[in-house]
Amino acid sequence: MTNVPVSVEVNGVARRSEVEPRQLLVHYLRETLGLTGTHVGCETGQCGACTVLVDGQAVKSCMVLSAQVDGAAVTTIEGVAPAGTLHPIQRAFWEQHGIQCGYCTPGMVVATQALLREDPDPDEAAIRHALEGNICRCTGYHNIVASVQAAAKELRAGAVPTPVGSR
Repeated sequence: MTNVPVSVEVNGVARRSEVEPRQLLVHYLRETLGLTGTHVGCETGQCGACTVLVDGQAVKSCMVLSAQVDGAAVTTIEGVAPAGTLHPIQRAFWEQHGIQCGYCTPGMVVATQALLREDPDPDEAAIRHALEGNICRCTGYHNIVASVQAAAKELRAGAVPTPVGSR
């Protein structure tokens, strides 16, 4: 099979690669670029552990071919905040205990980022609807919803990424 060229901006960095036409975006990110924060879960688009932003839209990277993102901007969990800092969404998940084992967390955080860009003050129903494609087997979603609500409040107040370990 002949490889195809892909030019994509990942977390603000221009990347150019030759990929197999059938390679999934999740595998490109993890195996080619070494960005392992995007998790492989079900590989059927059911769980949301692999959620990334493509041109600002939340997508399940196990359902997208690498070649399909040619010319796009992709944001993974590693690109949500500068290294050594926590985005207000990440901090809210930590403070509101929206994290249990952590496997779903990168996808939840990225999906939350897309939601809050579109709707900076979502109600509980909107949050649950936006995250319904992201499965968490550890929580009852109560703390995840509380995390999104806290993050929304902080972002509306102008919160910015903070160094890890500070409040």
